[in-house]
Amino acid sequence: MKYGHRIALVVAFGIAAFNVFAQDAGPARTALEGFASGLDSFQADFNQIVKSQDGRVQDRTSGKVWLQTPDKLRWVYLGDFPETIVADGTNIWIHDESLQQVTVKPQSDQATDSPLMILADISQLDSQFHVNELGDYENMMLLELRSQQSESEFERILLGLDGNGIRLMVMEDAFGQRTEINFENILKNRPVDSLLFSFSAPEGTDVVGVPTQPE
Repeated sequence: MKYGHRIALVVAFGIAAFNVFAQDAGPARTALEGFASGLDSFQADFNQIVKSQDGRVQDRTSGKVWLQTPDKLRWVYLGDFPETIVADGTNIWIHDESLQQVTVKPQSDQATDSPLMILADISQLDSQFHVNELGDYENMMLLELRSQQSESEFERILLGLDGNGIRLMVMEDAFGQRTEINFENILKNRPVDSLLFSFSAPEGTDVVGVPTQPE
């Protein structure tokens, strides 16, 4: 899986979870609004599959995610190539344990690259995406977002929702690569340890980039 895709989808999920509200919405958009309304924290397990254009599985992994409003996130990939991504409100830290390397990037820069940033202002949603309700799929309501921008990171985004909130996120890029994330064991507004959203590079780890200092 391309390195940047992991970061983009992580930030996209955080933005989608915390900033969506809609008026005169269909059932899927209404479900997304209900999920975001009053959301302070979110915890879940996830399974992720990356497929090529011809449907071949290129990567399969699982992990855990924790979010805290308005801008903090911890996303942990388990398995043979463990990786931890922490958004602390100022920076995004990417710790690749196999490479013993930490990359740090300004969080604002990564959010700008995300096509779901537009969801922070629902008034722009329909001017940036073709939004379609796709009906029911495996006990979920599907919402499709197709970018109107030729250079967008993702051409199509699918959100699957049920009474517990977001259960499925699918992203398809211009190369036909498809990333599918299924969320399980969802906990909303349960206490979350604030230390999960702070990060210090382990001793002996190479650090690429310079962290931005909080204002």
